Amino acid sequence: MLASRLKTLADPNGDFLQNLKLGSFTPEASAEKVVRELFAAGDVEIGGSRPWDVTVHDPAFYGKLLRHGDLGLGESYIDGWWDCDQLQVMIHKILRAKLHLVLRGDWRMRMGVLKAVVLNLQSQKRSEKSARAHYDIGNDLYELMLDKRMQYTCGYFKDTDDLDTAQELKLDLICRKLGLQPGMRVLELGCGFGGFAIFAAEKYGVEVVGYNVSKAQLELARSRAGDLPVEFRMADYREAQGQFDAVVSVGMMEHIGYKNHRAMMEVVERCMTDEAVALVHTIGNNHSRLRSEGFVDKYLFPNAISPSIAQFGKAIDGLLVLEDVQNIGPHYAPTLMAWWENFNAGYDTLDHSVYDDRFYRLWRYYLLAATGASSSRKGQLWHFVMTKFGRDQPECRFS
Repeated sequence: MLASRLKTLADPNGDFLQNLKLGSFTPEASAEKVVRELFAAGDVEIGGSRPWDVTVHDPAFYGKLLRHGDLGLGESYIDGWWDCDQLQVMIHKILRAKLHLVLRGDWRMRMGVLKAVVLNLQSQKRSEKSARAHYDIGNDLYELMLDKRMQYTCGYFKDTDDLDTAQELKLDLICRKLGLQPGMRVLELGCGFGGFAIFAAEKYGVEVVGYNVSKAQLELARSRAGDLPVEFRMADYREAQGQFDAVVSVGMMEHIGYKNHRAMMEVVERCMTDEAVALVHTIGNNHSRLRSEGFVDKYLFPNAISPSIAQFGKAIDGLLVLEDVQNIGPHYAPTLMAWWENFNAGYDTLDHSVYDDRFYRLWRYYLLAATGASSSRKGQLWHFVMTKFGRDQPECRFS
């Protein structure tokens, strides 16, 4: 197999170029040969004419990919070393061929995992800095890219192809799973731009208290809430206090780091009344990881890592009753594509001294590579519904 052959070419530190001396090839030519073979195994051709084939502008791309794995792939794209018309299809194909299991990068890439084991990379002191690295880029960017409810999480494209409708359907689905009724008090951990809180207050007549550490998000959330019975607090989720009839977290758990999963769920349980229902909406990994992949960690979401089913189960073990799990992962690819289309169509209206050509390539790679990863089923999107011990199973609608 190709994967076995590549392993024999790598030294113990994973430095391919040190050992890629095949016949009369130079190391650079050998790297190109290996990458061509790898991509061909995923039905992607270097220099091909199909829209998902890759055009290489700088041959340094091959060595960087073999040395640095997914980080090298993303960085070399930002640097303009290669292009692809249908980047999302190309990523889908190489992930379906499991090439990411071969292109792991060298020992320097794996040092990040050791760091994640030794340190709590999403401690309360570090969490605000991590959140602001992505969410405080600029509200003008997100207002351009997102739906009218400002949902920066997966929509629910049930019988629709419209982003606004899909996000309203997602919010309504969550409210129904929580069994919201007028007059209830709801706690939201990680309230983003306030979309859920505003929707729940408008449509279900509840009061919502939301926690967030992104200053830019909270400023916009407060301006959009008007006189609705919602309160947005600039504080870490671990500081949440009080008793609530429902607790919800939409798109936060993937950012808190695996060492804090249990702490988050302890906050959820502590803030629930005996009859409360809780829901966590999170991106999920198919296997347990301790650290995010290199490109995402460096350029997009520092120190973030999505939980696996095993990690989530460990977080609630002996603490809460799991009532329902739904995987809406297939809805994430159309969400990401809608964000890309909005961003691409409106890019010229943004300030290019802030969002320059390099940012454009970064954002294109981010959104389209994430689309390909989602459609390949490399990641999932789960709704976990939970109650406290001793409560009857809630009569909520779970789909």
